[in-house]
Amino acid sequence: MNRRHFHTRAALAGAGLALTGGRSAAEPPAWRVAVIGHTGRGGYGHGLDVMWTSVPGCTVVGVADADAKGLAAARSRLGGVPGFADYRALLDTVKPDLVAVASRHIDQHEAMCLAAVEAGARGIYIEKPFCRTPREADTIRAACRARGVALAVAHRNRYHPVLPVVEQLIAAGEIGDVLEWRARGKEDHRGGALDAWVLGTHVFNLAAWAAGPPRACSAMLYRNGVPCTRDDRQPGDEGVGWVAGDALHARFEMTDGRPFFFDSRRDRGERDTAFGLQIIGNRGVIDFRVDREPLVHLRRGNPQNPAASGTPWIPVSTGGLGVPEPIPDLAQRIASHQAAAEDLIDAITHGRPPLCDAEAGATTVEMVCAIFESHRQGGARVALPLQTRDHPLDHL
Repeated sequence: MNRRHFHTRAALAGAGLALTGGRSAAEPPAWRVAVIGHTGRGGYGHGLDVMWTSVPGCTVVGVADADAKGLAAARSRLGGVPGFADYRALLDTVKPDLVAVASRHIDQHEAMCLAAVEAGARGIYIEKPFCRTPREADTIRAACRARGVALAVAHRNRYHPVLPVVEQLIAAGEIGDVLEWRARGKEDHRGGALDAWVLGTHVFNLAAWAAGPPRACSAMLYRNGVPCTRDDRQPGDEGVGWVAGDALHARFEMTDGRPFFFDSRRDRGERDTAFGLQIIGNRGVIDFRVDREPLVHLRRGNPQNPAASGTPWIPVSTGGLGVPEPIPDLAQRIASHQAAAEDLIDAITHGRPPLCDAEAGATTVEMVCAIFESHRQGGARVALPLQTRDHPLDHL
C-alpha cells in the first residue's frame, strides 16, 4: 500500500471532523471562487459549479461560459453572479482564490489551468480526466509548482475517509497476501478506449493509491475481436483525442511488481455491476464499487476456492469492518464534492498537496496513454513514465 500523509487527513475526516481550512463556520466567506464551464462542450461536469454553495468559507464571485444561454442558466444556478463569455476575462476581473475548471471536454483543460495559474489563483479544482497527454500534464504541473498553486482532481472517491480503514484491514492480514488488483470500466456504449478515459481513470486513481504508481504496461485494443489498426482510429467524445476499438485488455506492473489488470468491452451487459476495483488476496477480496455507498466491501476466503464464493460480503465503513457508517452525511459530502473542496482549502492553508493532486491526476493520464503506446508497439511492455509524451495514437 502507498502510505502518504493523506491517510492522516482522511482519518480525521472519518472521525467526522469538517475540513474547513482552519476557519470556523461562523466566519464570513473568505475564499473567492470562479467557475469555468462551457455549455455544449462538457458543460459543468458532476456539479462542479453548484458544489461551492455548500462549502463553508466559499463564495462564487463569477462564472464563464462561451455559450450565451448556458451562461445565463449558470448565473441563475449560482445566484446571479457576474457572467463572462471569456474565462480569461473572468479571471482577470474577479481575481479568484479558487478556480473550478468544470468542463468535461479535456481538450480545454490545459489552457484553462494555465490561465488560472497566471491570474494568481491559489487553488484549482478540475474535472476528470485531468488532461489529454503526459505532455499537457507536465506543463500544468510545472506551472503550478512555479507559482505554488494547489491543484486537486475531481476523482471524488480518493477523498473518501474509508481509504485508511482499507489500508488497516490489509495491514492486519484480513485478506492475506495481496496477489493482484483487478478493475473494469462501466462498459456501456463507451466500452474500450473511451471507457478507459472517462471511467477507467477513477479506478486507475484508486489502483495507484493502493499499489503505488505503475512502472510498466502491456495492452491491446480490439475491434470485433481483432487488434486495432490505424484505420480504426476516430476522435473520441469529451475532447480526449484519438480512440480506437470496442474493447481493451491491459496489464500494469505496479510499484512492487505485482499486477493490476484493467479490462473494458463495449455493451458488456451488466454495466451497473462492472465499474469498480478489486484487491485480491490469498485469503479474501476487497471490492470498491465506484461512486456508491458503501464504497467498500470485504469477503473472506481464498478467491480460487469455490467454497469461498458463499461467504458474505461485509461492508466497510469509516468505523471499521461490518460497522454501520458513523458519519450520517458522508454519502452526500462525497457525491457533492464537498469533502474534496474542503480538502483543497485545507491543503492550501497548511501547505501540503491535496489528497488527489496534480501528480495523482498525471498518473491516470500516463496509464491511459501507456495502454495506447503498448498497443502501438504490438502489445510490448512499455516502461512508465512514458518516453512518448504526446498522444500515442497519433503515431499508430
